Amino acid sequence: MLPVFLLILVFAYGPMFGLVIAFQDYMPGSPFWGEGVEWVGLYHFKRFIEGKYFARLIRNTLVLSGLNLLFGFTAPILFALLIDQIKRTKFKKFAQTVSYMPYFISTVVVAGMVISFIDEGGMITNFLSAAFGLPNKNWRIESAAFPAVYTITNVWKGFGFGSILYISSITSIDQSQYESAKIDGANRWQQCRYITLPGIKNIIAINLIMAVGGILGTNSDLILLLYSPATYDVADVIGTYTYRTGIISGEYSYTAAAGLFMSAIGFSLTFIANKISNKMTGYGLW
Repeated sequence: MLPVFLLILVFAYGPMFGLVIAFQDYMPGSPFWGEGVEWVGLYHFKRFIEGKYFARLIRNTLVLSGLNLLFGFTAPILFALLIDQIKRTKFKKFAQTVSYMPYFISTVVVAGMVISFIDEGGMITNFLSAAFGLPNKNWRIESAAFPAVYTITNVWKGFGFGSILYISSITSIDQSQYESAKIDGANRWQQCRYITLPGIKNIIAINLIMAVGGILGTNSDLILLLYSPATYDVADVIGTYTYRTGIISGEYSYTAAAGLFMSAIGFSLTFIANKISNKMTGYGLW
C-alpha cells in the first residue's frame, strides 16, 4: 500500500497547503508565509458570493450535476441489471466490452466527435432533421440544447465502466436464492426486485453518497471542450469559471477561495448523505 499512500499524500494532501492563498492577496512567486504576505481574510469569499455571476454559476452547476446524477448514476445500475439477464456468454462479454470502450477514449477526442456530429451538416444533426424535422443548424451554440448534449455525452462515456462494480457485486450474490425464487414462481422482475437490488444495496448507497458529495463538481473538462460563449448562460459552471478567472486571468486567490467554498459545501453534502444512508440502509462511508 506504500506507493498508493505516497501518491495520495503527494498529489491529494500536499497541495492542500496552498489553500492559504484564499486568505491572501497572492501573486505568483510570493511566499505563503512570512514577510511580504498580504492577508485579506474572507475578502475573496465575500467577493465571490456577492459577484454578479454567483447565482448563475450555482444554478448551472446544480442543473448539470443534477442531470448527471439522475441519468449518470442510474444508467450503470440499469445496464448491470440488463447484462445480468443475458444468458449467452459470448454476447454478454461482447456487450460489456463495447460499453467499456468509450471510457478509455480521451475526453478531447470525445468532445471533438460530439462537436462534429452536432455541427451544421453533422451526422446527428442530419439524423434529427430527417427523422424529426428539426432545423439543420449548429446545436453547439444553442443554449437550450447544451444540457442534453452534455448529459448524453457524459452518460455515454461513463455508464459502461461505471457498471463494472455493480456487475461484480451481482455475480457474488448466492445463486441458491434465485433457484429458490424460481421454485416459488418468481419471475425475472421479482427476482431482480427482491434479490438482485437488495444484494447490491450497499454498493448503491456508497456510490450515491459520493455522487451527492460531488454534485458541485461537474465534469468541467468536458464542459470546457463543449461550451462556447454563446452558451455561457447555461453551461458556465464553477469549474469553468475558476479556470477562466484563475488560470487565464491570474486571479489565483479569488479562485482558490471559490474552490474552497464549494469544497466545504461538498463535504457537508457528503456528511449529510452518509448520515441519511446509514439510517435508511445501514451502509455508509463511515
